[in-house]
Amino acid sequence: MIRITVALLLMASMLSAQPTGKEILDRIDENMSSDTRYLKSKMVIHGPRTSRTIESESWAKGDQAALTEYLSPAREKGTKMLKLEDKLWIFSPSTDRTIQISGHMLRQSVMGSDLSYEDMMDDPNLTSKYDAVVVGSETYNERECWIVEMHAKVDDVAYQMRKLWVDNERYIPLKEELYAKSGKLLKKTELTDIKRIDSRWYPGKIVFKDMLKKGAGTEFIVDEIRFNVDIPEHLLSKAALR
Repeated sequence: MIRITVALLLMASMLSAQPTGKEILDRIDENMSSDTRYLKSKMVIHGPRTSRTIESESWAKGDQAALTEYLSPAREKGTKMLKLEDKLWIFSPSTDRTIQISGHMLRQSVMGSDLSYEDMMDDPNLTSKYDAVVVGSETYNERECWIVEMHAKVDDVAYQMRKLWVDNERYIPLKEELYAKSGKLLKKTELTDIKRIDSRWYPGKIVFKDMLKKGAGTEFIVDEIRFNVDIPEHLLSKAALR
């Protein structure tokens, strides 16, 4: 009887210690999203035969507006991408043209990488678009993780189901699987080089792998990131494209 009581108490303690899916997403949002941010980064795109690196800097205001300007290589320099709510425009200095990306074109690859335009426009605030449930726990890269399944509660998302391995101490995803509505695995991501930035944890590198493409994936490397920065209003407008 005593053994049964102790076992029940231990089980109750474990259940009370496990956060809900929503609580985990809230903690992830505290780490990953912000009112405004500035980011300088590089993409290392590993194709079937060769690899190439593209450097850029970005300014973002929540999930409503973001501007990215490519800095190198020379043939990409000056290309800009602007997101305003659910719309996306790209300016090409070589053609001096601005085009809007919409519909099925949003699923196309950005600069030949494993990221689509939908990925680039993705809202980092997870709780606004997904319901979540904790389905288990596992050790991943020597870190204890909650395994969380997320199911879309709105239609305008690129992935209807996502599976996260979330560090249960730092509350940041270390691995993610992205699925289509049919259940087909579309992409995998791995987050490494986790750093403490002010009061939050943030990855220094994210590796994206499109499961439908050849190649070794795309490394997204964060060279500099600042949160809650002042952004001039004109910078996040169509006028800034030129």
